[in-house]
Amino acid sequence: MKRRIRLRGINGDVEGKIWESDNLLRTGRLNTLEVVLDDTSVSRRHAEVRGSANGWRVRDLGSTNGTFLNGTRLGPGEWPVRVHDILRCGNVTLVVDLLRDGKESGDNLHNTDNLLVEAVAHNTWEDAIGGLAFDHNRSPRPGEQLLALLRAGHHLVNIENEEDLLHSILNDAVSTLDAQRGAIVLADSPTSPLRLRALASGHSQVASRPGFSQNLAQRSFLSGESILCTSVEEDPELAGARSIADGAMASVLCILLRTPRKRLGVLHLDRGPLQKPFTKDDLHLADAMAAHVSAGIESAQLLRKQRDLFYATITMLAQAVEMRDDWTGNHTARVTDYACLLGQQLDLTTEDLQWLRLGTPLHDIGKIGIKDKILNKPGKLTAEEFEEMKTHTTKGAKIVEQIADLAPIVPIVRSHHERWDGKGYPDGLKGEATPRLARIVAIADAFDAMTSDRPYRAGMPPEIAFAEVEKMRGFQFDPDLAAVFIKMKQRILQEMQSETKRIGLPTLSALRMAT
Repeated sequence: MKRRIRLRGINGDVEGKIWESDNLLRTGRLNTLEVVLDDTSVSRRHAEVRGSANGWRVRDLGSTNGTFLNGTRLGPGEWPVRVHDILRCGNVTLVVDLLRDGKESGDNLHNTDNLLVEAVAHNTWEDAIGGLAFDHNRSPRPGEQLLALLRAGHHLVNIENEEDLLHSILNDAVSTLDAQRGAIVLADSPTSPLRLRALASGHSQVASRPGFSQNLAQRSFLSGESILCTSVEEDPELAGARSIADGAMASVLCILLRTPRKRLGVLHLDRGPLQKPFTKDDLHLADAMAAHVSAGIESAQLLRKQRDLFYATITMLAQAVEMRDDWTGNHTARVTDYACLLGQQLDLTTEDLQWLRLGTPLHDIGKIGIKDKILNKPGKLTAEEFEEMKTHTTKGAKIVEQIADLAPIVPIVRSHHERWDGKGYPDGLKGEATPRLARIVAIADAFDAMTSDRPYRAGMPPEIAFAEVEKMRGFQFDPDLAAVFIKMKQRILQEMQSETKRIGLPTLSALRMAT
């Protein structure tokens, strides 16, 4: 077979231009080169693709802005080139359309997810945002497209939860672009792998098939380009691409999700063989949509990271308090687990569950102001000492009140020792006068106290503690909340078993066998 290579321009001024050679193709701004790229991002001598005994190879010629092969910047030396590879010189992108290297044709077949690249959008974030009102021909967008882009922006101001935001954006994109299926894959950093975060199907018959092409998505992410791919029946690589073939993908859009600060991931949309292929107009509409919603995705990610960091900080504060008490190790973690399980069983709102998760670890934060001789006294407290111990509720509330944004958890810290019958402390609140979240924590806190060892007594077996909760329904505990907690007995026991395994203690069943 005669050796030959064909490069095709797929963006900017070189879109549609073709260069062929059976020996050498050099790229750059010099007019004496085989592939003249008149773009300021391209060096005078940029790169070369040369045939050799080992097949076609590409190497960078010391360019300023680098030569990229499938999104990866080339280092020193020569690198193999294969059919459908994407070669980028500065901002100019070329695709390997044809490759013959003198070997048997089977040597060039690779089990990849590559489709034929028809077009790419190498827009900056600002350029893509400019596409909100105008298409790539600078013509005003039709009314339905403007409506779709406006609807996409609606997600940014109405949804805070990252998971809900991603699914809402994806479902809208699938509907707007008449895709048979869509996926959003995100990366934690520019060098980390893409992870599937949302999946949607516009047609139920493909719901069980592969949701996206990892290779195509990775290529789009690494190259920093949005890609339109269409399949060709004669394309030998298509038959070997499992996710393409099994997923019945005949046309694919891989749209880069990015902001001016970073690349976030890829919006992957596909159409099946019975649908019309995506067009360049679809590519640029999806690219504008992706640029529009990416700021919301980045904000949701930042909020999640801040929230996770805040949870970690609160956990460390709770652990700092526990380190002063020799007998309450892991108490706050267990109480938090029990309280959150009860909250979920009660179908609390997402917001209330978040406050419960934040507030419960801090319910005993006031103990940081209790004297060590009282906190760690091996015997029962005197009446005077108990009165001081009770002040941990008000001390803790004063600590938390200093942070205005934590106002919703102040009742948890202050009121988790109130009782349904009004005989609790510090305020003697009765019935529903005690905030509901505090009533939830009161049950979880008391249950863990009953089942944990103290210097003056051994912890109760769980069965007796559950019986005590039942006994104190309507007296110490909210009767309705206590009834739900008791119904959760098996789930609570499972959590207790898991906790003992995590910290390396004998399980409850093992303790029973030992006695």
